[in-house]
Amino acid sequence: LIKLLTNSLSTSAGSGFKSKGAYRNGYFGVSMKVQPGYTAGVNTAFYLSNNEVYPGYHDEIDVELLGTVPGEPYTLQTNVYVRGTGDAHPIVGREMRFHLWFDPAAAFHHYAVLWNPDEIVFLVDDVPVRRYQKKVEATFPEREMWAYGSVWDASDWATDGGRYRSDYRYQPFVSGFKDFKVAGCEVGAPASCGPVPAGPGGGLSPQQSAAMSWAQQRAMVYYYCQDSSKDRSNYPEC
Repeated sequence: LIKLLTNSLSTSAGSGFKSKGAYRNGYFGVSMKVQPGYTAGVNTAFYLSNNEVYPGYHDEIDVELLGTVPGEPYTLQTNVYVRGTGDAHPIVGREMRFHLWFDPAAAFHHYAVLWNPDEIVFLVDDVPVRRYQKKVEATFPEREMWAYGSVWDASDWATDGGRYRSDYRYQPFVSGFKDFKVAGCEVGAPASCGPVPAGPGGGLSPQQSAAMSWAQQRAMVYYYCQDSSKDRSNYPEC
């Protein structure tokens, strides 16, 4: 499935798209380009979720480009919510954030999630930037999910913790989506449909692991497992 989509935010309601089918695992990717200038509070997101089926108790895997103010970089946020940890108070998020080695407003770049029963791998232009392994059953999403793309107002937290909010004098906020790709097992697929491996032999190859280390050393600016302010009892996988 390949599409060229342009989504824009001109009201707080947002705009988006959704895959036709639900998947139990797979590779999900899309090329995205965000606009330059004042985009504080605006969230351009590509994600997997089952919130429509399990409201208040859902799973989610997020790739989000968080808006910015002129002169400051965009932030790529990756996140995982499991069985309502994105709905509970306080929210239990598993964020890893990056300041990318390119300008995501200058050109389209490909962002992807590979989700199988053992791990979740986040990729940028085929470079693995994060690997979230199934270490504890309760902290890994296993229920069916749909793929979504959206542009929405996340003023409360998206830019410098909510310090800078969406300013609709700069609307519309336009993000481009194209080359939407899915390869995986839909819910109705036969049992013989096997999950997509992260690399040869299952896990990441030595080359992929080296690339991930490079990306994290160069670009990572936040990792929840290193945040001393977090309640560690919520994060047994760390």
